[in-house]
Amino acid sequence: MKNSNHLGRRIAGMAVSGTALALVFMASTANAEETLRAISAFPKPLAFSQSFQGFADLVNEKGKGVIKIDYVGGPEMFPSNQQVDAVRRGVIDMQYGPASYYLGTMPEADAWVGSTVSAMDARANGGFATMQQAFSEKLGVNLLAHLDTGIQFHVYTIDEPKRTDDGGVDLDGLRIRSQPIYNSFFESLGAIPVSVPVPDVYTGLERHTFDGSGWPIIAIKDLSWDKFLRFRIDPGFFQTDLAVVINPAKWDALSDDAKTIINEAAVEYEQTSYDNFQKMIAETDKAVRDEGMQVITLEGEAADKYLDGAFDSAWKRMKDAGSEHYDALRKAYYNR
Repeated sequence: MKNSNHLGRRIAGMAVSGTALALVFMASTANAEETLRAISAFPKPLAFSQSFQGFADLVNEKGKGVIKIDYVGGPEMFPSNQQVDAVRRGVIDMQYGPASYYLGTMPEADAWVGSTVSAMDARANGGFATMQQAFSEKLGVNLLAHLDTGIQFHVYTIDEPKRTDDGGVDLDGLRIRSQPIYNSFFESLGAIPVSVPVPDVYTGLERHTFDGSGWPIIAIKDLSWDKFLRFRIDPGFFQTDLAVVINPAKWDALSDDAKTIINEAAVEYEQTSYDNFQKMIAETDKAVRDEGMQVITLEGEAADKYLDGAFDSAWKRMKDAGSEHYDALRKAYYNR
């Protein structure tokens, strides 16, 4: 009888221990840190990729024990213009890069190209919500953030460009390294757009196989293009269109806490990245001027005509593509 009672106590004890272990296992599983594998459209050393690293670091700091972004690489893993498709298919979880790489599929990317407001303003006026809808409908991914706004683009040339009688610039016949967002604007200035991959631009400039390039003011030194591009035309035009997107199924599978952490970090880092790049723009501008780059500043009506030509080219492209979001996006993103 004693043995029977002892055995019963042992079995009961084992059952309690087993239940406790199961509860501990379930609790640890429920609280396990979730990891997102992320890539960038740019090589890691560039300022833009470093900014995305800053976003990942912020999420990782806020989400310790809950959510982590593992920034695993860039174009060496997937070609830059195929990365969003990799996110859509679930091959990678998260991506950072230009929305304009997908203009053919999502013409609404031009709302960011032709934007005159910050990401913070667009969240407040409803523009960001409309862009989230466009990303979902056209690209099959969830839009989380519009980082690094406030960075404008410029035309740079090797030799001093000619001026027009009204104070503008005449790029007639110049071969300017371009990409789709610039093409129609450059053509309106008389330039011949030339498609050259970023890794080949340095050699092209060195050999003078083309005469200049369009590029944001940031990273002109990172790529050492300023060694050859000695003239910059001001004012700047357009705005950076850098999105952070995530696979919808992956997003849906995240815990509510993880989603909240990522969303709060996105809002915070949109402001932080804007502030960081404003400082970097000022530092880069001073550095290239000190090193001898000449800045050709258009003024008055000539400047207005130049900027109208740039911004109108982006908004016309979206309208001609038949975007159903054109009116809402123009109202939210453009106030010139």
